[in-house]
Amino acid sequence: MLTGQVAPESLPDNDVQYVIDLGLVTKNGQLRIANPIYQEVIPRALTYTTQLTMSQEPAWYTGRDGSLDMTKLLAAFQQFFREHAESWVERFQYREAGPQLLMQAFLQRIVNGGGRVEREYGLGRRRTDLLVIWPYAGGVQRAVIELKVLYKSLEQTIADGLEQTWAYMDATGAPDGHLVIFDRTPGKAWEERIFRRQERYRTTTITVWGR
Repeated sequence: MLTGQVAPESLPDNDVQYVIDLGLVTKNGQLRIANPIYQEVIPRALTYTTQLTMSQEPAWYTGRDGSLDMTKLLAAFQQFFREHAESWVERFQYREAGPQLLMQAFLQRIVNGGGRVEREYGLGRRRTDLLVIWPYAGGVQRAVIELKVLYKSLEQTIADGLEQTWAYMDATGAPDGHLVIFDRTPGKAWEERIFRRQERYRTTTITVWGR
């Protein structure tokens, strides 16, 4: 569910009913983590020790006005992921969700200094929606980060991701949008995975990051 990759019909009925009975998951329309508190608590619990051992600090990514420099932050994560992905992702019990969890741990380490991350998950959507909310002197900054794992061609993944990122930006009123694509193709060189480019969807500019 954290990755949006598993089709609901592929899950064992008893397992689904068990987590529903515990109140962790609801099937109102589709399977979802039951409430915003659990959406926050579950990934934070899974990445708690990872956050503690990261050296990232909020001050590295804030401008003079106190706003977050999202481009600088995501560029730093891009390099961090390149250098540490293999060793860090292996630490997670849920390795399929490792890249998404590592991204969330990195973000959480930063926003603990004064902001928050709102998360939206859904089975079968192949994505994770993150909304960074950061109060500062000029108001409240909102930025959408859409996480996707590459399964189709890169261009098709970007096309799907741009539409999804724009929709979440529109729903949350966030003016800043970023689409992060994790390429886990075995043996593929990092030089082929790492990129940053600007794309337009409708009238909105969205930054696409390759990992």
